[in-house]
Amino acid sequence: MTINVQLVGTTTQMAIVQLPPGQVVYSESGKFLFSSGDVVMETKMTAPGEEGAGGVGGMLRGAMSAGRRMLTGESLAVTHFSTKGGDGLVAFAGVIPGEMRVIELQPGETWFAEKDAFVAAEAGVHQSIAFSGLSQGLMGGEGFLLQKFEGTGTLLVGGSGDFIDINPADYGGELVVDTGCIVAWDQNITYGIKTVGRLNRQGVMNALLGGEGFTLATLRGNGRVILQSVTLQGLATALAKSARLSGSTQNGNTGFGAIGSMFGGNE
Repeated sequence: MTINVQLVGTTTQMAIVQLPPGQVVYSESGKFLFSSGDVVMETKMTAPGEEGAGGVGGMLRGAMSAGRRMLTGESLAVTHFSTKGGDGLVAFAGVIPGEMRVIELQPGETWFAEKDAFVAAEAGVHQSIAFSGLSQGLMGGEGFLLQKFEGTGTLLVGGSGDFIDINPADYGGELVVDTGCIVAWDQNITYGIKTVGRLNRQGVMNALLGGEGFTLATLRGNGRVILQSVTLQGLATALAKSARLSGSTQNGNTGFGAIGSMFGGNE
């Protein structure tokens, strides 16, 4: 059963979900914005369809489900939303200003996403983890655990900045991407890691001074890829730099004086 979703906004989007009776939507902690009064919220250790029986078995399933989410950077518990009366209204958004995408999963279809991309999904969508490979994880900087989504229904993913939907097959079959720019991709895409140039003078210059490190991601195949324009690492670096400059200016330090205050403890 596909739910009705309206994306509102541009680069600070929210998803407004029309929730019919009998349907359940679940989200990660911190992604809920508001709802109509007839929407019921229940925080659980498991996603819909994973509850099973109670007792020790149910507790173990809950612990395993929570453990999988924590491995990919998600919250320990998920919140279930349902309505007992007429159609309810519930809204979600990511925790960082950016766009969202509505993905309609069909039977037999699989999507993969980087950590923190998951926002919400309806009950028919099953969330688990996938391995990108130990070498890719160690080299790529984004970890080797990915979020994996299967089943049938509506999936909401989010990221930072503007999004672009692109098919590698339209550009020779391969895209080379900063690992932090990847949001999600379907099962027709093969994810990999490649080094930036060779281990020579120019290669080291590219890696150290080009801002991309020693590795980039490769996305190959004929399928759908969602990329974002702002990386979390880039955003964090910019905010940290701004905070340092702001603090130095407030303390009456500029230029090299500001740098000195970082180490001298000037008030």
